[in-house]
Amino acid sequence: MNLEKYIAKIPNFPKEGIVFLDITPLLNDASAFNCATDQLVEFVKSVGANRIVCPEARGFMVGAPVAVEAGVGFVPVRKPGKLPREVVSVEYDLEYGSNTLAMHKDAINPGDKVVIIDDLLATGGTVKAAAELVEQLGGEVVGCAFLIELTDLPGRAVLKKYKLCSLMQFKEEI
Repeated sequence: MNLEKYIAKIPNFPKEGIVFLDITPLLNDASAFNCATDQLVEFVKSVGANRIVCPEARGFMVGAPVAVEAGVGFVPVRKPGKLPREVVSVEYDLEYGSNTLAMHKDAINPGDKVVIIDDLLATGGTVKAAAELVEQLGGEVVGCAFLIELTDLPGRAVLKKYKLCSLMQFKEEI
């Protein structure tokens, strides 16, 4: 199935000069969403993961069904103040500023094999920060998976120490 036809390209969103790749048409089509989920499940199983870690919010939409189908645990990574129990957190740099991600301190056990799933790989900063949280808790990141990879941005290089899976690849300027 050609999943690319289920990605809407929205010019000048959220600001002038940006083409936003909208995954909601893929999520809205049961066959396309199932096809993408199945491919990600295959990757998760191929690397022997027992946990899936996903940053909010679109990562949740992609990763939660993969976790269910793969029969592995799901771990949300959230912004500060959104998780109710003790957390570990990491601050990371963005193109213009910084951000912080948090994960429950008991979400990952030493030796857990983790795949981090998000909707889109661009600069790699968010997923790298999530990987730091996993590793801080003694887990091993065995892979990172994405619906979409922007090939002319540095995400793949930033995450070079991890096995990567992207279902679709686009250039930033579409």
